[in-house]
Amino acid sequence: MKLKGKAFKFGDDINTDLIISGKYKFKTLDMAELAKHVLEDARPGFYNEISTGDFIVAGKNFGCGSSREQAPLAIKFANISGVIAKSFARIFYRNAINVGLPVIICEKADKIDEGDKILIDLQKGKIVNETKKITLDASPIPGFMMEILNDGGLIEYFNKGKEFNNVL
Repeated sequence: MKLKGKAFKFGDDINTDLIISGKYKFKTLDMAELAKHVLEDARPGFYNEISTGDFIVAGKNFGCGSSREQAPLAIKFANISGVIAKSFARIFYRNAINVGLPVIICEKADKIDEGDKILIDLQKGKIVNETKKITLDASPIPGFMMEILNDGGLIEYFNKGKEFNNVL
């Protein structure tokens, strides 16, 4: 799976309440509506800046805080291709894969600046910064997780009759 888009930069410790504020996540189950408020507490008007396929690029500990699935779902429904970060909160990482949102660990995420055009090969663990003409190493996503992402998330994976027996 290859993804291409523009980078939007955030810092360290972006928690799930910054990703989607509590004032919205308990009022509706409509993910398209929640997506309109993605990261607005960290960057007002963010939803209006992004285009389909863009990326969130962050520092350490992205997705810390509560374990609610609304955070990665809001990002996915905002049509963000994925999140690149130096590190992720463990539960956010797993929730993101479960809902079909690619999350890419890249220790050199700080080499990507706001507005850079990037191309990611998830299976190879390569990020090409087309703006700066550099290639960064990222952690490749394991095969069984790629299957989940390709299917659109864990529910879709199971709906296709797939099991974990052969991957554990």
